[in-house]
Amino acid sequence: MNNIYTPDIMKVEEIKQETSDIKTFKLIFDDKSKNKEFTFKAGQFCQLGVFGEGEATFCIASSPTRKGYIECSIKEVGKVTRAFHELQVGDTVGFRGPYGNWFPIDTMKKKNIIFVGGGIGLAPLRSLIWNCLDLRKDFKDILILYGARSISDLVYKDELKEWEERKDIQFVKTVDPGGEDKDWDGEIGFVPTILREIKPSPKNAIVVTCGPPIMIKFSVQALDAMGFTPERIVTTLEMRMKCGIGKCGRCNIGNLYVCKDGPVFSYDQLFTLPDEY
Repeated sequence: MNNIYTPDIMKVEEIKQETSDIKTFKLIFDDKSKNKEFTFKAGQFCQLGVFGEGEATFCIASSPTRKGYIECSIKEVGKVTRAFHELQVGDTVGFRGPYGNWFPIDTMKKKNIIFVGGGIGLAPLRSLIWNCLDLRKDFKDILILYGARSISDLVYKDELKEWEERKDIQFVKTVDPGGEDKDWDGEIGFVPTILREIKPSPKNAIVVTCGPPIMIKFSVQALDAMGFTPERIVTTLEMRMKCGIGKCGRCNIGNLYVCKDGPVFSYDQLFTLPDEY
């Protein structure tokens, strides 16, 4: 019987500097057979550990349609994430997962999909975005709205350019007022403000959103005013998760555990959570 706490070994194949404090790590299993066998779904997360430093929870930012590797984007905020930022290509890390539920991609087919992301919150959305784009014929209109505090805080800049150039989707980028420079060719304004200006139709549409809590709060208010019902708004929570398997109790909200019952929830589910949420 396998020990659930024993990690698989993964090797750092590539590191990309996204912003001054965010790096994206491309990881492959040390056991090459696992690279072919491993599967996950967009929205799931994993436990990554730097040996001797500890482990932490991260969303899987790559698409399940891209086989043979996973990617995680890590913001430096403490001891473990600092240890990740000190890693070099060829170093090894511990991996446990995948854990949690996932975005309801099967029920999203034949619908209009609206992605609303902010800052590093684009990481879990990125997994689903590429999943949908790789299966583009299964979906109707796709709108991606993404913003950050400043140009330097935008992640996946090469991919943003690629999305902007695609003819089969609508892509809108924005930065907060003051975060632009003279060459900025996107919108200037907070994400909820730009969302109100775009005013997407709720007809046959599902919204998937992730970002700073304040962005999500006002984006949901904007969507509500447009006629989007709570069950058509989906988000992902990653707050307070520690063990990833429902043992430590750190992420429980009432009788729910974010790591096991989530991290993906529709807004009608969130409305039932107790006041502590």
